[in-house]
Amino acid sequence: MERFLIICFAIAALTGAATAQETKAAAPLKKAAPAKKLELKDLPLAVQKTIQDESKGAEIKNIGKETEHGVAQYEVETTLNGKHRDFNVDTRGVLLLVEEETTIDSIPAAARAAILKKVADGKLGRVELFKRGGETMYEAAYIRKNGKKHEVLVKADGTETKD
Repeated sequence: MERFLIICFAIAALTGAATAQETKAAAPLKKAAPAKKLELKDLPLAVQKTIQDESKGAEIKNIGKETEHGVAQYEVETTLNGKHRDFNVDTRGVLLLVEEETTIDSIPAAARAAILKKVADGKLGRVELFKRGGETMYEAAYIRKNGKKHEVLVKADGTETKD
């Protein structure tokens, strides 16, 4: 009889724990507070100067802060003459990368051929010039016939590379 009671208590305890876990899992997740939109005046002076130098004549659409590969940086989204031009600046004001909208016809022939081969019978989207660390690459967004979105990044010689 004592053994029977112990088993009953154990079953009741496990059932209660399982119910508590289900209730906890079913509880709605708390949403994170939306990120504060950064303004140029709120940034370190060195960062402000680089952004001003890089965005001459452009409209600043957004400034965000992110950490990429362990490096804290500001991502600045701009529009110049109707084309997107985005760039990243580290917290010391050093320009890290530039992404500038361009046309497929304006990029080197080898890069153009590699991108068009990758797109094949899909639909080519935005093409961007991508500068980082003294190297210029070309990035293209495209949609395959099955509707899936993809991107490809190639060097000037047409060699595909990763970000």
